[in-house]
Amino acid sequence: MAQAGYQVLDFSMQHAENAPSDWSNFFVHNVDYHGSHSVWDKLQAGKDFIYNSRACEKFNTLLLQEKPDIVHFHNIYHQLTPALIGIAKRFGCKTVLTAHDYKIVCPSYTMLRDGKVCDDCLTGSVFNAYRHRCQQGERGKSLLLSLEALWQKIAKNYAMLDVIVAPSEFMRQTLLRKLPQSRIEVIVNGIDTQAAIPGESAGDYLLYIGRLSREKGVATLAQAHQQMQESIPLKIAGHGPLYDDLRARYAKPEFLGYQQQGEALNNLIRHARAVIVPSEYYENCSMSVLEAMAFGRPVVGGNIGGIPEQIRDGLDGRLFTPGDAGALANILDDLVRHPQQAREMGNRARQRLEDSYSLSHHMEALQALYVQLNNQKS
Repeated sequence: MAQAGYQVLDFSMQHAENAPSDWSNFFVHNVDYHGSHSVWDKLQAGKDFIYNSRACEKFNTLLLQEKPDIVHFHNIYHQLTPALIGIAKRFGCKTVLTAHDYKIVCPSYTMLRDGKVCDDCLTGSVFNAYRHRCQQGERGKSLLLSLEALWQKIAKNYAMLDVIVAPSEFMRQTLLRKLPQSRIEVIVNGIDTQAAIPGESAGDYLLYIGRLSREKGVATLAQAHQQMQESIPLKIAGHGPLYDDLRARYAKPEFLGYQQQGEALNNLIRHARAVIVPSEYYENCSMSVLEAMAFGRPVVGGNIGGIPEQIRDGLDGRLFTPGDAGALANILDDLVRHPQQAREMGNRARQRLEDSYSLSHHMEALQALYVQLNNQKS
């Protein structure tokens, strides 16, 4: 946005890994929700979790000084808290929030319980999060999540927003179940196509990149790899709670551990036969899918959440029923047997990225939304 000529102000929490900012004096002290605290500290942290008064004060001062036209919120829950939305509205700012996850409808963000899709808090009481101990199996933390969700329902902060941006139609429809009167627009995530040079060969291994946790379906992928009739290496790049267990149970895959963003990771993607995204929960607009498309690799993805909006089955990738290792194995065997088809799907994936998921398309859609909102003020 700054490159497009807009003046952009930052408001965030303080963090050691923050990029430099001219507005860091306004940033809010990072609340530690995980360390050991006295009873008083725990009570204060619990209050800040729901309504961070210090963040509201600093945000109010920033708006008073700078008088921005539009405030675009990202991941404001728990640290800054959605109370900021009401402050921006009182200043007459147009307000936008990008929903990167399912926090608005699920106190614990993921719509998952015990590794399975769950919508109990969407269809019923938000205290289901407490009943099911959705936060790390702990009653206290889960109760806090339920109380925070109840407060948002009472305060109606999300209903105040002028627009919620959903990166997938699936996300949009899910949010509408909670906020049927809200304006929710789909603006998909984008990739800088200029920064990704596609691979030139069909690739000689399968690749998974991401967190090694139950909902990501990595165990299903490892099972499918065992069941394949054809022989091809499987590289698994990532870390997470299942890392040691998966390594102990499956000897065939090559576990690479966490791979930092950069040319080494790019080359991993560029030389793969296909990238597998075997998710078993509601992905939004998966960046793993887009990164594979950027390097001209077909994606084999779980037919769930926003993934089927990104992948056209048989054209630029393949879809399978989440958790079905046999179906996944058959698809992977087919990709091994037909390298030219895999290559052609990868080429179409790259073209689809350029047509629909480039960073320039994302920017154009976002800028058009900003202009429209700003015109409503005049």
